[in-house]
Amino acid sequence: MQSIRCRFRTLRGCVAVMAVGPTLVMIVGSSPAIAADWTRWGGPKQDWTVDTSGLADEWPAEGPKAIWKRALGEGYSGVISDGKRLYTMYREEGKKVEGEDGKEIDGKEAVVALRADNGETVWEMKYESPVSKEHVAQFGKGPRSTPLLYEGKLYTIGVAGKMHCLDPNDGKVIWSHDLWSEFEGATILNHGYSSCVFPYKGTVITMVGGPGHGLVAFDKDSGSTLWEKQDFGNSYSTPKLITVNGEEQLLCFMADELIAVDPANGELKWSYKHGNQWKQNICLPVLGDDNILLFSSPEAGSKGVRLVKDGDKTKLEEVWSTRKIQFYHTTAIRIGDYVYGSSGTMQPCFYSAINMKTGDVAWRKRDFAKATSLYADGKFIILDEEGNLGLATATPEDLKIHSKVPLLEKVAWTVPTLVGKTLFLRDQKNIMALDLGKPTAGAN
Repeated sequence: MQSIRCRFRTLRGCVAVMAVGPTLVMIVGSSPAIAADWTRWGGPKQDWTVDTSGLADEWPAEGPKAIWKRALGEGYSGVISDGKRLYTMYREEGKKVEGEDGKEIDGKEAVVALRADNGETVWEMKYESPVSKEHVAQFGKGPRSTPLLYEGKLYTIGVAGKMHCLDPNDGKVIWSHDLWSEFEGATILNHGYSSCVFPYKGTVITMVGGPGHGLVAFDKDSGSTLWEKQDFGNSYSTPKLITVNGEEQLLCFMADELIAVDPANGELKWSYKHGNQWKQNICLPVLGDDNILLFSSPEAGSKGVRLVKDGDKTKLEEVWSTRKIQFYHTTAIRIGDYVYGSSGTMQPCFYSAINMKTGDVAWRKRDFAKATSLYADGKFIILDEEGNLGLATATPEDLKIHSKVPLLEKVAWTVPTLVGKTLFLRDQKNIMALDLGKPTAGAN
């Protein structure tokens, strides 16, 4: 959310959608890879994997070589990049004021562009963004959503639902919407707006929540509303495009349901009830060869369900259920038939492997606090919330840690970004760039 992080006081679970049944339902990912860049939440293929090579197999005791480091304000927004510039968001704290509804926090949010090679500020765009009275500020005041670069424009949503389309060259506002004010009954999340903008064929789609506008699509250039559909409540997750038997569908994990809609018009294709008292569904779905793994909160547990055709309709049927794995506000990465990630909510947490076809847990390790991960060049890059950065290999049999170094301050909830061999990290005070490449011959 997008930072993926919010702390909650519940157990966590998952849903796996298996495409088998009377009529075989084939599911594949539809989001095209974007070579060398990281322009959206989830990375080039929206699955936390990066196609690169030449990464070091281990690091010196002090960690990878630092390229640059600089101060940056509070926030969990991820860092995106077009290869030359970085884009992210942070909060500029303001004064505290007493209102009729109790204490509210006044302040500004900033969208910032940095040079990727040295971290220097290119431009900033700031706007007023007081935290809503519903916001649970003890877990951070945001912003949480990660920006999107799409066809020459930059799209952002702040913690209070203020959406902007910007010129990425200079930060000038092209159009904007106040999602929570403009759409009556929009879901007001108690940890702030976290979902990220999703691009689709000239539109940008947002999860708003509420009667008639669970999902809203805007024209990417003008900001005009093209369609608004569904009554589902919003969540902390982000849409993901899939293809089901040749048909594109937008997979959305809403507050209480997993749903799929036609991304062209928002019409509902199918839905599956899976909610919890906190309405905290977060994690991106994980696609298998013929199934989907979706991780959520836990009163509903971890479930495997069939996705089958019943005449002209699609329905889901439960196959298996488990509460032994709790990927929740973390990244879940599929390699082969296994999914790897950090399981747990509060401490202790376990870096774990689960068989996505059966739900069986292969192993759980206590080497990291609650963590997020990337996968590149056969290696897992792991960042835990205490600021420890790790390099590891993981198989269905074991987790082997090659390096682990403390680099950031607690809490480090922002997912790392890898572009080529350069890793970008941030915590609540700083942002940095690291060289993860293999040492060159003769280098000190």
